[in-house]
Amino acid sequence: MQFVKILIVLPAGQPHKLEFGPIKMSFREAPLTATSLAALIPDDLKAEVKIVDESVSPVPFQEQFDLVGVSVLTGTSSRAYKIADIFRERNSKVVLGGVHVTLMPEEARQHADSIVIGFAEQTWPQLLNDFSQNRMKPVYRQQKIDLKNLPVPRRDLQKKLGYTVADTVFATRGCRGKCDFCSIVAAEFGWHTRPVRDVINEIKAIKSKRIAFNDVNLTDDPVYAKELFREMIPLKKIWGGLASTRVTEDDELIELLQKSGCRYLLLGFESIDNQMLRGINKGFNKFEKYSEVVRKLHGIGIIVQGCFILGMDGEDPGIFKRTLDAVHELKIDIPRYALFTPYPKSKPFQRMKAQGRILHEKWEYYDTQHVVILPDKMSPKQLDDGFKWIYKETFKLKNDFTRTLGSGKNFGISFIGNLAYKLYIKKLYQDLNRFPAEVLPGC
Repeated sequence: MQFVKILIVLPAGQPHKLEFGPIKMSFREAPLTATSLAALIPDDLKAEVKIVDESVSPVPFQEQFDLVGVSVLTGTSSRAYKIADIFRERNSKVVLGGVHVTLMPEEARQHADSIVIGFAEQTWPQLLNDFSQNRMKPVYRQQKIDLKNLPVPRRDLQKKLGYTVADTVFATRGCRGKCDFCSIVAAEFGWHTRPVRDVINEIKAIKSKRIAFNDVNLTDDPVYAKELFREMIPLKKIWGGLASTRVTEDDELIELLQKSGCRYLLLGFESIDNQMLRGINKGFNKFEKYSEVVRKLHGIGIIVQGCFILGMDGEDPGIFKRTLDAVHELKIDIPRYALFTPYPKSKPFQRMKAQGRILHEKWEYYDTQHVVILPDKMSPKQLDDGFKWIYKETFKLKNDFTRTLGSGKNFGISFIGNLAYKLYIKKLYQDLNRFPAEVLPGC
């Protein structure tokens, strides 16, 4: 086989990206996509590999590559297509994959020599072998999901600084929930688990004491989660991840979270209105139980990052003040807000498009931080103004201090985390392109 030069790119996601002059940082844990794809390159393929997360590093357009792989989210798809088009003009072969490609394969094919639909553990190595023999197909679709004996991600290729947590692992893939706003549900990724022993061996090999799980719902299967957490106890790691509010319903699971080293969890509270929660198929969330969820997690020293969605059907302009009051009363350590964003091919998108309530299909605005719909009880501008207002009010210094006092011994960490969000709020208010120009008159 001949020598191959490969570039793997994660296009910049605006909500995660922070810049301080020439220094780029990300508001998130290190992603696993690029390092995992690099690890899946067959050993017999003589390849020189470079990975780039554009949130923390520039894309090396000045270099020549034989093959360029780009992972595509809906919110980064416009940028991904631009990157792909530039490299194709320079005679590189370009492969596109990721959730947006799975949702919109025909669109993606216009910008690629080949696309990967669904997961890539089996298809990416096959594509590379085909490429090396000049027989790469236009479409690869993984039929069988096998997460056993996966190679260790190539963290040696990853930029060392620029993330909140540099060492990320995963134990599960997909989600068993049916939340209708979620791209995972729209892409029909299903639910899959890695063997616990594989996960533990990977964690053991990580030298850092701090790790993060990037699973969208690590505790979705409590039996699996308990087995994993028991095995993690001797490793003495400090970790965080994502879970649902149901995590506190099982006392044994709570105990194992603490013993295994969990220090923070991101929970999707989504709304303070039970009717709204039922409307998005997340009726297991109950607003009246939120205080107990937070209390139990604080009781075992876990910082709560709480996510709330704004702009759902039935919400009026009063939702911003009501949500703000609830966040402070609940003592959510680090709140996060998102705008209701119906991803392409999802049920909400299809429903709202039929109703004439999709403002546009400029995917770069589909990042949960821009209004892309016509709300039913307020104008798009009211929704956008309220979104910016609640962020600003939430992270006022006096509110940060009062709310994070509930963090107990984690007060310092929570307070600093709140201060970091002031950088994002400044960026939010400096964003002069909150809507595409052609939809402004209707706002």
